[in-house]
Amino acid sequence: MENILKKFFIRIFCAVFFLTTVLSCASCGNSSVSGGKINVVTSFYPVYLAALNITDGVSDVNLINLTPYATGCLHDYQLTSADLKTVEKADIFIANGLNMENFLDKVTESRPELNTIYAGENIATIDENPHVWVSIGNYIKYVENIAQGLIKYDPANMSKYSENLEIYKEELLDLKQEMEENLKNLSSRDIIVFHEAFPYFAEEFNLNILASIEREPDEAPSARELADTIDIINESGCRAVFAEPGYSQPAIDVIARETGAKVYILDPVSSNIYDKKDAYITAMRQNMTTLMEALK
Repeated sequence: MENILKKFFIRIFCAVFFLTTVLSCASCGNSSVSGGKINVVTSFYPVYLAALNITDGVSDVNLINLTPYATGCLHDYQLTSADLKTVEKADIFIANGLNMENFLDKVTESRPELNTIYAGENIATIDENPHVWVSIGNYIKYVENIAQGLIKYDPANMSKYSENLEIYKEELLDLKQEMEENLKNLSSRDIIVFHEAFPYFAEEFNLNILASIEREPDEAPSARELADTIDIINESGCRAVFAEPGYSQPAIDVIARETGAKVYILDPVSSNIYDKKDAYITAMRQNMTTLMEALK
């Protein structure tokens, strides 16, 4: 009788130990979020677009963009309590890096164990400018870094990530070739831009930035800044000036009137209001059309 009871308690102990071990292991994996979903969180819009293409059709990935699509560049962005809650639920975090996100220290401090991918890693910079994705060639490296990171942290979906990477790379290479062909014979290559987002784009398509007027697109310039901008344009003799989506329309009207230059819109694909996979390609094609009109 004693042996029977002993065996019974041993079986009970083993069963409890096995169940505890299984539950403990389940809580340690990347798919620890309820429903088995892997929460992949991106820092802002261009990173999100790249990840959207690489994770396309991966059913167990829940892709979340941390900041609103219309935020634009993150130089002064401060994390909200809702953002920190989103980070807390992340299994994988994808950032631009290169000092674009000033809040990264807070992310790593709150989640030191978080699997993090830096899309801009090993991409050569111009004067430490973080806007590397505005070059199509750099953006291809960008999506490669994201795909490699996702494969590292989620190897179960390696084949789909790899397949999506090859599809998207082919589309981007075709876009780059199309733009190079259409922009190679512009009659002028001189431009003035209102933000420091375009040095990689200019280098890729052999454009000459005469001046970069440091204005965030969602901030209207002061009267002094507006006067300085007008002086820069008049002194350069440049007839093609490029603002970004969201730039103050009254300011554009004043600049055009006071300089005789026409103000066009170039999109660095840093913000938008939708999450269509082809948004980067669509924006770049529009940039090509704009340049062909402005510099013909």
